[in-house]
Amino acid sequence: MAESQPSRLQHFPVSWFAMVMGLSGLTIALHRAETVFNLAIQPSLASLVFTITVFLALAGLYLLKAVRYPQQVKGEFNHPVKLNFAPTMSIGLILISIALLPHSKTLSLAVWTLGVALHLVFTLYVLATWIHHTHFEINHMNPAWFIPIVGNILVPIAGVPHGFTEVSWFFFSIGLVFWLVLLAIIFNRMFFHNPLPGKLLPTLFILIAPPGVGFVSWMQLNGELDAFARILYYSALFLTLMLFTQAPRFLKLPFFLSWWAYSFPMAAITIATLGMYQLLGSPFFKWLGAALLVVLIVLIIGLLVRTAVAVSRREICVEE
Repeated sequence: MAESQPSRLQHFPVSWFAMVMGLSGLTIALHRAETVFNLAIQPSLASLVFTITVFLALAGLYLLKAVRYPQQVKGEFNHPVKLNFAPTMSIGLILISIALLPHSKTLSLAVWTLGVALHLVFTLYVLATWIHHTHFEINHMNPAWFIPIVGNILVPIAGVPHGFTEVSWFFFSIGLVFWLVLLAIIFNRMFFHNPLPGKLLPTLFILIAPPGVGFVSWMQLNGELDAFARILYYSALFLTLMLFTQAPRFLKLPFFLSWWAYSFPMAAITIATLGMYQLLGSPFFKWLGAALLVVLIVLIIGLLVRTAVAVSRREICVEE
């Protein structure tokens, strides 16, 4: 028994932090819904506390892994797929800072500053790794490659309220330009090369996140529902519809931690849709947002239960 614990820690994957992204997204979506529907209760506050607790627990475990098994961490940071999940740590911090905004602007600013600085380091590291790699192939490419670069698009959501408008434009520009570059490469990989393995199929939902988050960030930067804002929102909505039509394919997949890739993109389109209602006042967006929120809540609960079951069965944190 004593030997099994270090072994599981040794194989504790950095992709665990995708859970924080999903939980943070749920928290932000709940707070937006509280405003839209004038809810007397505040479930977003309980969700925020839970999210921060999960982040601190995961950060503590991964730090312990880095101390005890530095070679394992180094291996993840050089892996063509796992590398792209490393920035979920900094993205988690940025999302938590957004969720903290309604409760404590000071604490939100501190977390945002740490998250943004860390994410810039991750962005530069990942780009350098991509440029100078010697072992990446086209079949390694999958939508998870969006995470390190396109995560920059999130920065303005809290950055603008904190008064860092130019910094927000800097990060938004990085995310937007590289989103278009990576989007072309990813569709080339999916159209003309081998299909994604089952373990990575859930990452297709990540396609929703850049335009969905981009819409929210653009509204912070631009403040007007212009043509570009509509293009971002409706492209995210179309991608959501496209992936929903493939639900039977996704439901047949065995559980992996990559299932958490469903969560944050669903939160992004939910938040964007509720935002469209606030801007246009159309009942269509109000009830579409409500429906998406219900799907998101059910999805997160299902993911938490399925993750707990997988941990109890020792299906996670094992050697691949």
